[in-house]
Amino acid sequence: MPDLDPAADGPDVGARLRDLRRRQGMSARALADTLGISPSAVSQIERGVLQPSVSRLIAITDALGVPLAAVFEASAPDRDGAGTDAGFALQRAEHSSTVELDSGVTFRRLSPGPSPGIDYFESCYPPGASAHSETELFRHDGYEVGTMISGELTIDFEQERVVLRPGDAISFSCARPHRIHNTSAAPAVAQWLIVHPPR
Repeated sequence: MPDLDPAADGPDVGARLRDLRRRQGMSARALADTLGISPSAVSQIERGVLQPSVSRLIAITDALGVPLAAVFEASAPDRDGAGTDAGFALQRAEHSSTVELDSGVTFRRLSPGPSPGIDYFESCYPPGASAHSETELFRHDGYEVGTMISGELTIDFEQERVVLRPGDAISFSCARPHRIHNTSAAPAVAQWLIVHPPR
């Protein structure tokens, strides 16, 4: 699998994906068939031997019918006791949940609680990192809105290339083939909102 590399130290993404798969009542073989990879590759991801790329992670959550936010560990309760029982959700900075993926790309959940139909997160792409290691473009469910915070990110579409710099914003259908990568010498940080179609 060209877009799967040995896992790095970090949150146990694989165990969380295995739990989500089991909750959906899907076998590892069925998931592998949906993704077009081997059951062994699914097993290695779930055991933490391989860390998924951004595109593989999104493909898995799409196949399971769960939002990307479901991958993040549940946040610790707020120390002040504020939460959904109080009519709002609050997440303190020290309880922010981050996952590390292939190529050192990190995702940090920004939404403090469940946000049905919406994934809101921050990504950090180290220099040279890509949403997946292949040069092909990929697509997934939803509609994406992104804002650059620092550094530069390049998005390749079928007929054009867009370079995002701090303060730039972009929106596009995730069904449009694309590839996100960092061709600069500095880390690239962006905030993303993915709006999912009703299931």
